Amino acid sequence: MDKAVTLQLLGEAKKAHVRWVQRAKLLIEGLPIDESAIPLSCTDCVFGMWFYGEGQKLNALGNMGCLADIEKSHFVLHDQYTKIFKIYFADNDRSFFSKIFSSKKKISEQEKEMAKEHFVKLQAASEEVLEQIGRLERRLYAIPQSSFDATETGI
Repeated sequence: MDKAVTLQLLGEAKKAHVRWVQRAKLLIEGLPIDESAIPLSCTDCVFGMWFYGEGQKLNALGNMGCLADIEKSHFVLHDQYTKIFKIYFADNDRSFFSKIFSSKKKISEQEKEMAKEHFVKLQAASEEVLEQIGRLERRLYAIPQSSFDATETGI
């Protein structure tokens, strides 16, 4: 594992996380966002794909309890987004013809307020994720390249 590449990939995953949250915010603000632009599952977003892929290799470095903290906050974030998603995209209350001829579900003022409340919690979880990523980055900068090299050889 190369330290510079690891830090670069983490930085890219972090930026992807920020973009994901921005798209969720645009949805809450009433802009048309395709539901596939904001993946529901914590394993389907770009950050989650990094975290559950390359990110898991960081466990080989030892003393990486911060990964569990990131996972917990990331899960909370997606849980809140799932609640928002159901408000904006769930088809439960729409008739067959409404689904065919209408591209977007009509959202009541009460539902908009509920979505905003969920988004506040989503933002708080996102801030935790970003803070924890910052801790992880600082920890990785402090670890010598030789420790990264040792994970490759299994020493």
